[in-house]
Amino acid sequence: MSTTGSPWGLFLRSRDGLTTLGTFVAIISYLLLWLVFGLEGWASDWPLVMVVVLGGLPLMFEVLRNAVRTRGGADTLAAVSIITAVLLGEWLVAAIIVLMLSGGEALEEAASKRASGTLDALAKRSPTQAHRLRGESISEGLDEIPVSEIQVGDLVEVFPHELCPVDGEVVSGHGSMDESYLTGEPYVVSKSQGSAVISGSVNSESPMTIRATSAAEDSRYAHIVGVLKQAEDNRPAMRRLADRLGAWYTVIALALGAIGWVISGDPTRFLAVVVVATPCPLLIGVPVAIIGAISLAARRGIIIRDPGMLENTSKVRTIMFDKTGTLTYGRPVITDIAIAPGFNADETLALAASVEEYSRHPLAEAIRAGARKRALELPTVTEVSERPGQGLSAKADGHRVLISNRRMAYELDPDSRELMPDTEEGLEAVVLVDGKYAARIQLRDTPRAAAQSFIAHLPKRHNVDKLMIISGDRESEVRYLGEQVGINQVYAGVSPEGKLDIVAEHNKLGLTMFLGDGINDAPAMATANIGVAMGADSGVTSEAADAVILDSSLEKLDELLHIGARMRRIALQSAVGGMTLSIIGMLLAVFGLLTPLAGAIAQEVIDVLAVLNAGRVAMVKGPLSDFEVEDPQD
Repeated sequence: MSTTGSPWGLFLRSRDGLTTLGTFVAIISYLLLWLVFGLEGWASDWPLVMVVVLGGLPLMFEVLRNAVRTRGGADTLAAVSIITAVLLGEWLVAAIIVLMLSGGEALEEAASKRASGTLDALAKRSPTQAHRLRGESISEGLDEIPVSEIQVGDLVEVFPHELCPVDGEVVSGHGSMDESYLTGEPYVVSKSQGSAVISGSVNSESPMTIRATSAAEDSRYAHIVGVLKQAEDNRPAMRRLADRLGAWYTVIALALGAIGWVISGDPTRFLAVVVVATPCPLLIGVPVAIIGAISLAARRGIIIRDPGMLENTSKVRTIMFDKTGTLTYGRPVITDIAIAPGFNADETLALAASVEEYSRHPLAEAIRAGARKRALELPTVTEVSERPGQGLSAKADGHRVLISNRRMAYELDPDSRELMPDTEEGLEAVVLVDGKYAARIQLRDTPRAAAQSFIAHLPKRHNVDKLMIISGDRESEVRYLGEQVGINQVYAGVSPEGKLDIVAEHNKLGLTMFLGDGINDAPAMATANIGVAMGADSGVTSEAADAVILDSSLEKLDELLHIGARMRRIALQSAVGGMTLSIIGMLLAVFGLLTPLAGAIAQEVIDVLAVLNAGRVAMVKGPLSDFEVEDPQD
């Protein structure tokens, strides 16, 4: 059986892993020579000397080089311990320290690669081949080509059960696609002509022809893989904090070692102290906890781009939301239909919906949905045309129907000025029938079902004391949303630069988090202490974010907050708990109650306990979130 992807295989593929294995073999060989064959001195010590020289010296030099670069660190104690043990002829102790240090480093590397299994799976699962049509239909033939050769505008056939190779739009065919691997939710999404499809989703039973809207390297799937790779390369802020704590810890350990040497006159007391003080719980336990949190988040559809943000999520006191797509669905619904004299509401809506069947405008689906809700029968449409800035027109049920804006209505039917209110609230579509103003359809982007409950949940469970909406929309719309979800502090009509300034000002008062989903949110997101992108539809937004929630939902945001709090709690448990046990061991060594050999064994046990505890971060069986949507009427 291959060990390539197993923890053991990952362990052995690293230099530190091979050093650990060689050191273990050397210690066993020494014990056999000493206990079984009765050899002593150099006759039994030579395996230990070899492994300390060949494996320990490179490891020690690397530790010292890192210590100089970071102005000292806790792993400096390991180098001091090895040097002291060699000077005192304690080769077995030196070998055990090499085993401990190399094993810890190898364990961290193996844990990192193991935890990044989501990234490996995404990379290996990336679509590599595509079927490009030679003409406008599959009857003209197709060529199997590498995905990298697909250009924007190419027609591509996606066969049943095949991965969609690029982002695109369905031009023929009807079926569904499984996007669960990308969103983290077990949803199969229906697709038909005009539907958007994303690379990496799995087609169902029916073939579909799509037109590529992006090249493979610019597709959402490739972007997700790139974001995950960047997450692995970031050095967590909490690790840097561990380095700083380790510098003080090193001073304390060396001072205790010196005290033990002075009061006893025996240099082995110093060795015993520094051996048991080697702080692998701090140097390895914390990164393992962070890596586990990254893996846990990825499995739940949350990509951590900057692992350092995990330390701060539980300390955020100000959360700022963009409006559209974060607190709202980004899908408008009809709120009112103002009918002109002489027209019927249902008949006019049916005419408008029939024409909107041929539109890709964001308001078109809302109008169609309004007609479906009323169970209206739609007339047949002919002579459809759409001119830039003039709206959509067609012939329906013998009438010329135009769906446009109030400017066009004023131009075509001056009397409409008296029939429409001056104020514009929400979004609107103006319907003209045979050149006469017929109706004004008012629409609004509705709040998410969970928005009000979630806003109430944040102060109660996450100690957030300031919530605000920062949006470029009109003030009436932003205030309306604020009233619906329970946020009083709102900023409307704000430019991207203005959002940045507001965030920067609040950064001075404490840790901030900004949530957005559009390119105009990127500056504010990059300026906030923590930036979270909802939905990852924009590559620019994702690049600016510290975390990306693939499935745009507030429930996932709550999971992110809990993952950060869990990581910080368990990481501190491993670091502080391990260091506390080490300090107890150091005190015992100062008074001669712990020998260098016993100290090395005790520290190895402490290391294992700390790393095992840190590994708990990724082991979650039940739900992470404690957020439940409440009925507003309760």
